[in-house]
Amino acid sequence: MLIDIRSDTVTQPTPAMRKAMAEAEVGDDVYGEDPTVNRLEALGAAMLGKETALFVPTGTFGNQLALFTWCRRGTEVIAGEDCHIVAHEAGAPAVIAGVQTRCVPDEGGVLKPQDIQKRLRKQDVHSPATSLICMENAHSLGRVVSLRDMDAVRNIADTWGLPVHLDGARIFNAAAALDCSASEIAARADSVMCCLSKGLCAPVGSLLAGTREFIGEARLKRKIMGGGMRQAGIMAAAGIIALKEHTALLAADHERAKMLANELAAINGISVNAAAINMVFFTLSGGVSDVLAGKIVKYFFDKGIVINPPEQGMFRFVTHYWIGDAEMARIIAVAKEVFGGNPL
Repeated sequence: MLIDIRSDTVTQPTPAMRKAMAEAEVGDDVYGEDPTVNRLEALGAAMLGKETALFVPTGTFGNQLALFTWCRRGTEVIAGEDCHIVAHEAGAPAVIAGVQTRCVPDEGGVLKPQDIQKRLRKQDVHSPATSLICMENAHSLGRVVSLRDMDAVRNIADTWGLPVHLDGARIFNAAAALDCSASEIAARADSVMCCLSKGLCAPVGSLLAGTREFIGEARLKRKIMGGGMRQAGIMAAAGIIALKEHTALLAADHERAKMLANELAAINGISVNAAAINMVFFTLSGGVSDVLAGKIVKYFFDKGIVINPPEQGMFRFVTHYWIGDAEMARIIAVAKEVFGGNPL
């Protein structure tokens, strides 16, 4: 069986999840009659400290639904220049919500109040009004944002009377890294999206949480976006297990990532930029040509390990539920062969 460390999005449902899905009690969720979806939404809302939640197909769907619900068309959304909403959601804010994003530097995933302040605008004949500020925690580049830094963004939003949306795709990773509850992180935002897949192993689905009024409007907008999913309890059943059981397992993924980072850093010519969660980023001192990158990817694959080629010279290895001690030993051994022994 291949060892896949391209991303935690490659995780597959556990046997317990498959059993729960096969036996799930279902109904028509568009009518609000799927009992398993209802249980998932109630559980997610409680864990995130929000009044209620809405089951959606994907994290991108949840983020874009939040923008679609919060923002009037033609307005402007403040977001980090490297955040997932800007960098990896295919320009969806312009297509779905009809808004433009105004980017702020977000080194380490942190939005600085002074940078936000420079970009906030009231509507006039030349300018769109700012309608929303977006944060991300954990950041998709693997960084965790402190509660103090989140508070600074919350304060400026309150001063301007603006809502805050949190892309919390990996909020439970952030909670494990910060040693706090997910609800403490989500308290800094008016709406929050979290993924049930990735490190939590559910095969599909995310939650968007907020006030009853907000989620009521989002439920209508979900229908407009084609997200009414009828007997969705089959998928929600796996999400319940993800929240109840797998959130507690994420710290082990983080520890394995730290171990991998340390082993890679010990190899001559590798510079490691370890993330705070389950991701390890690293570069090679001599750089990586496309030809060399292809050889490295092939070498790992021939040894039974799937990796992505580097992006702008940066490799990323990701630990997750299906990467245990035996898999880690194999990954480290092959990394030492290819990067230390230089067999290419």
